[in-house]
Amino acid sequence: MASEQSGQLMPLSGVRVLDLGRHLAGPTCAMWLGDLGADVIKIENPERGEDGRSSGPPFFNGESAFFLSANRNKRSLALDLKRSEGQDLFRRLADVADVVVENFRPGVMDALGIGYRTTSERNPRIIYCSISGYGVDGPAAERPGLDQIVQGTSGLMSVTGFEGGQPVRVGIPIADLLTGLFGAYGVLAALQARERTGRGQIVNTSLLESMVGMLTFQAVRYLNGGGVPPPAGNHHPINAPYGVYRTRDGYVTLGATGDKRWRAFCELLGATEWLDDPRFATNGGRHANRYELAAEIEAKLQERTSAEWEIILNEHGIPCGPIYRLDEALDHPQVRHRQMVVEREHPTMGIVRLLGLPVKLSETPGEVHRTPPLLGQHTDEILREIGVFDDELATLRATRVIR
Repeated sequence: MASEQSGQLMPLSGVRVLDLGRHLAGPTCAMWLGDLGADVIKIENPERGEDGRSSGPPFFNGESAFFLSANRNKRSLALDLKRSEGQDLFRRLADVADVVVENFRPGVMDALGIGYRTTSERNPRIIYCSISGYGVDGPAAERPGLDQIVQGTSGLMSVTGFEGGQPVRVGIPIADLLTGLFGAYGVLAALQARERTGRGQIVNTSLLESMVGMLTFQAVRYLNGGGVPPPAGNHHPINAPYGVYRTRDGYVTLGATGDKRWRAFCELLGATEWLDDPRFATNGGRHANRYELAAEIEAKLQERTSAEWEIILNEHGIPCGPIYRLDEALDHPQVRHRQMVVEREHPTMGIVRLLGLPVKLSETPGEVHRTPPLLGQHTDEILREIGVFDDELATLRATRVIR
């Protein structure tokens, strides 16, 4: 498929994805495949649509911001999968598809007769991405999985927040989003493997596995005898100075990490005596005494505004940035220059503003080429592609199998 906006060929042109995702993890997985040019068919309940459509407020002309965030670059097919006619249509779609993405509880798709075994018997090239809360097997496999619950279960919340305070969730649904990203990563790997073997396979991931997999050095630290890591607040858990510091008119976040940057930082602030202070002689010492060091840094930073320090420190090779509100971040000239906010025409909203693609390819770039679809917007178009024509469409609609 070529982009409807630019006409360029995209990296997943010709790949067809059946998206049975609900809420966020499944839909974002399919969306990121759609961003790269896959033809993503979002299969939804004809009566109410996918659950994300009702997640709100806010709503804009009846469209949920939650739904809009996870469903660009898709076509919508309103199909009742609880009906035998709907299941048969799904199997016919899967016969000519490359990928299925679903995030029902383990076993649901098999119970409907449209799981991997049934689907792959008809189409051995199918790649079946199953996303769950806790994994496809094991003692917690049957538990329902929600983002914040798994942020807690995975240990992520235990290292987020301030020492001595309550555990804190990440400000976005990080478990859902990263699980969707890992799902897309697995699908891309399976597509590559299929080029060599000619066969599809099951790709499965879960919110729990994704979050545990992202614990990185905090987990390795514990697993090798470094103790259970506490929350570190706005200071980095192992490097210093690296955190949030008060200036004359607000705050900046800065990182004078490594001996070279540390020396330059001390010289820039006119605090070369810190270089001879035994408390700050090593990164380990600076981290152990980070609160005392932070107080001394903030005393120096009172001399200028946040905007002034951002310029001065970056000019001297010391990473520093403001702490923007969301509106300030999305209006930043660099964010706009990198096309991370795009405007597209929506069927009911007029101009809708959406996030752009964070990965750019020089020769076959992805693009926001479809706005999030209305419920059933493409039902007839999609079913005609598999040989369902007017009389059958009318019957299916009259019996509420489709919308």
